Formats: sequence, structure tokens, C-alpha cells
Amino acid sequence: MSLLRCAHIAPLRRTIPSSLRLSARRGFAVQTRRLAAADIDAHDPHHEESFEEFTARYEKEFESVQDVFELQRNLNNAFAYDLVPSPSVIIAALRAARRVNDYPTAVRVFEGIKAKVENKGQYDEYLRELEGIRSELGVNLKESMFPEGQA
Repeated sequence: MSLLRCAHIAPLRRTIPSSLRLSARRGFAVQTRRLAAADIDAHDPHHEESFEEFTARYEKEFESVQDVFELQRNLNNAFAYDLVPSPSVIIAALRAARRVNDYPTAVRVFEGIKAKVENKGQYDEYLRELEGIRSELGVNLKESMFPEGQA
């Protein structure tokens, strides 16, 4: 141990009783082990989020939406991923749009789905799955409001 290090530690040894120094060292060792085990979680930038975690996170986000800005920001973030959000996320988004009284965004949600799916069959499946919520909230599709031939 160098002289400089000894000079730095000596005042601490005088002020902290030896029983506390030992327990502090043990507590530190336990704490570092806990942190090492907790490093492998969703906050790790290299952690791959599962589809179920994604769905749960965005359902929670849309349930807490209080204004149009939050709704549109969450929709933008949800659709930015390389996947199509699950119907439960879309239902939460549509309910949030109704809660903040934003009908145009509710219509745009279906345009986003249409753009994200790989083919028309998948889009039709989403429409069948979400038919109940669409009729409950009175959300029309863009293609029914503005048919291709009349635009």
C-alpha cells in the first residue's frame, strides 16, 4: 500500500468503528452482486425486447395518454419498429384517441396498419379482428370515406 493511499485511509479508520467498516464492506459486496445480476434486464441497450414485452409496454403507454401529442408520439414510436403492433395495442390506441377526442388520428391508425402489413390478407385480418372496436367507437376507414374511383 502506498504512502499516499495510507494517508487517505487513515482518517477514515479513525472516524468509522471497525464493526461498521466490516459490515459496510460486506454490504458493498452484496450490493455489487445484486447489481451484476440486475444488469441483464430491459434497460440494457442490447436487450432484445420480446413481442409480448412490446405489447405490454405500449398498452400501458396508451392507457396513460392524456393529450393528442402523447397519443401521436406513442403511435409514431409504436409504428417505427419493424413489426405490426398487436390488435390489443391498436385497441388501446383507439380508446386513447377517443379519450382525447381525436377522430382523425383514429382513422390514421388504420392507415398505419395498412402500410405496415405485408399483404392485403393481413390487413383484412386486422380489420376483422378490430371490427368490434371500430363499430363501438364509430371509426370509419379512409377507403370507405374516400373511395378510390371518386378521389
